[in-house]
Amino acid sequence: MTPRMHRSSRAAGALVGSAVGDALGAPFEFGPPGRFSAAFPTPARGARTEMCGGGSPGWEPGEFTDDTQMALLVATSLVERGGLDEADLFDRFRTWAAADPPDIGNQTRAVLGSGLPWDTAAAEHFARSGHAAGNGSLMRTTPAAIRFARNGREATMDAARRISALTHGDPSAGEGCAVFHELVRVALGGGDPLAAIPAALESVAGEHRERWATVLAPDWTPERATESNGAVWPTLGQAVWALRDGRDFAEVLRLVIDLGGDTDTVAAVAGGLAGAVYGMGGIPMRWASVVHGRVPGSGDRVWRLAGLQQLAAALDGGAQQSYDPGVIPRIGPREVLPGIWAGNLDGARYSEQDFVVISLCRLGEPFPHTLHRMAYIADNDHNADLDGMLADVLDDMAALRAEGHRLLVHCHGGASRTGLVLRAWLVREEEMTPEAATAYVAERWPHLGLWNDSFTAALARLEQGDR
Repeated sequence: MTPRMHRSSRAAGALVGSAVGDALGAPFEFGPPGRFSAAFPTPARGARTEMCGGGSPGWEPGEFTDDTQMALLVATSLVERGGLDEADLFDRFRTWAAADPPDIGNQTRAVLGSGLPWDTAAAEHFARSGHAAGNGSLMRTTPAAIRFARNGREATMDAARRISALTHGDPSAGEGCAVFHELVRVALGGGDPLAAIPAALESVAGEHRERWATVLAPDWTPERATESNGAVWPTLGQAVWALRDGRDFAEVLRLVIDLGGDTDTVAAVAGGLAGAVYGMGGIPMRWASVVHGRVPGSGDRVWRLAGLQQLAAALDGGAQQSYDPGVIPRIGPREVLPGIWAGNLDGARYSEQDFVVISLCRLGEPFPHTLHRMAYIADNDHNADLDGMLADVLDDMAALRAEGHRLLVHCHGGASRTGLVLRAWLVREEEMTPEAATAYVAERWPHLGLWNDSFTAALARLEQGDR
């Protein structure tokens, strides 16, 4: 039986998942259907992964686009102002737009460059053009969905509409954001967002309800869309369709990116929703480890995994933890298995940079190593899908070893989580029993910690699965 997932894992999964989807989909934007699976017919777990970069204007592997840049402006305004301050948020949007970001939607550019005040700019643009139901407000709203989720359905849906209206005067866009907020709210609480769709639709304004009900219906498929996925209706419809049909976070994103079109935005929306469902541990570490980017007009900070996790905690009302423990006495690295070394945090941090580092504890800034993977395994019994997380780590390790890399596995103390992965490798790759694997590692790594009963149980399940 899987333990209940901690809410903090879902909040982090939503924010990081949205950024991951954005970065993963960016190189395929405005391309034809099927390009993602054509490029990556099977999971790419070695040194080169599906986070390939490219596209226009030439994104780095793992670099997020304007979708996440604007989402971070929403997030930081909500945290720093203690809630929704529309004037402050609009000013941040305008500063960002004036800094000439490499990608910005036409609708958003027109409103933010109009010179009109925050409470009239979008409405006047809509009155003049009649076109404002793009997906540009939906793509950035995951942080607000996290922030207002604890306030209940009506409050979170109202906040979605108000934030959307800053740049998108068509109420249709706001209603889509409102539905998304409610689905994320339910997922963060451990509920089924798909089952929550009928109740969410009841809170949609009557004149918009039928159109939203159509694209969110259980039998709706992307082939039935009447607009491109640059519009808000198919964007949310496709994200929900993928969540319904996908078996895990990775498959949800593969499904939406393979639809083509506005792939970064649809994947950002799907990633936020799927991240709330599957949690931080459900996001493949080869993707989460490399997601990064700057927000033009907001200084030189590079947002990476740890910063996104801290921001998610602040949005959800938790403490902003620092994951940087300072300097600790080094242990290792020592070769424990052929080609696989072990260490503690600083043993890995200050190791030779030709190691591929597999980090099993949360970090502040990533290490200087060229290849660095960061997993999300807690040293307690609250890992909602420990078997899936362990398989993700082992699969990446196997691919990297097959390419000839030296691997360095570590956690904070180099004891329990490090020992779990070393033993699991022997159980899966060498077909040892958990007892034999434990004895083998203990003889070569005296720092092995055996206090976590859930890890012992995971090894037993792994052995049974290999038979």
